[in-house]
Amino acid sequence: MTIEAINEQLLRAIGVGVALLDRKTLQFGFCNDTFDEWFGGENQPTQLQQLFPELDVQAMSENLIGTGRHTSEIRFKKKRRTLVIALDFTVAEGDMLVLVCQNITRIKELESMIDSYSMMVERNTREIKREKEQVEKLLLNIMPRSVYEEYKTFGVVTPQMYDPVSVLMLDFVGFTDMVASQDPSVTVTELNDIYSAFDRIGEQFGCERIKTIGDAYITVAGLPDPTPDHSKAIANTAIRFVRYLMRRNLSHPHQWRCRIGISTGSVVGSVVGIQKYVYDIFGPAVNLASRLQEFSEPMQITVQDAVAHTIKDQFDIENVGARSIRGFGEQDIWRLSDND
Repeated sequence: MTIEAINEQLLRAIGVGVALLDRKTLQFGFCNDTFDEWFGGENQPTQLQQLFPELDVQAMSENLIGTGRHTSEIRFKKKRRTLVIALDFTVAEGDMLVLVCQNITRIKELESMIDSYSMMVERNTREIKREKEQVEKLLLNIMPRSVYEEYKTFGVVTPQMYDPVSVLMLDFVGFTDMVASQDPSVTVTELNDIYSAFDRIGEQFGCERIKTIGDAYITVAGLPDPTPDHSKAIANTAIRFVRYLMRRNLSHPHQWRCRIGISTGSVVGSVVGIQKYVYDIFGPAVNLASRLQEFSEPMQITVQDAVAHTIKDQFDIENVGARSIRGFGEQDIWRLSDND
């Protein structure tokens, strides 16, 4: 680098620290005012390594030999503030080094702020994603996935007729007395365990749990996707509900006994409510299943005549005779038993 080039670089370097060094001894030969302002003082070092002890001189020498240039960064305290200075060494003629120093403290602070902001955005994105997954999980607990997808896409759910489906209505015997005599937290915990087991059983047979109302549990086969053998699926589900409770009662102090009613027919499914919405089904099949469970003895399953004729070749059923069913007149009802 010629003297003219050095002078040109010095003129361009106004506002940055500039120094000239002997390449062999690394002694300072010239420093501009900015350099003196940053690093100067009564006892200003005259040798590069004394001023910047953390500088890797060996790496600098290798870079200067290879490319004629070396860049680095150093930090030092100026009064109460820590400054970050970028060092740029360039080989000049006559075994001279030109050192240009630029204060990049503000740039580093901005980079740190950007990194912090990016981390905050990333953290908030993860939290939003987690909350979204929790909301989705909650909604999928109260409505079928296809209904949820429609609600998510359009904000509303169009009521649909499902015909035919099979409906199971389960009610626990003596639940009111149990609630009055037992610790409420124990009752709720056990009820939660039982309903969770019912959900898993119903899922195995393609049944969709619609809702629970206290000690009442309603699940449907054939909704939202049509299922040809919906009666068989709901019968298998009912049998395994009873089987699960019988096995559970052998090892638990609280004895849970249920009555179950099964019917088939049409239902209308839709989301009801605006702020506290819930997916629900309505129709004759729901009402009939509720009436039929009232005819069941504890741990028994009562089925509609139409269901019985559909599953009679695959399950153990017994005709109980004709009964007058409120709202449905006189119909034959059947008892479904576990033949295993």
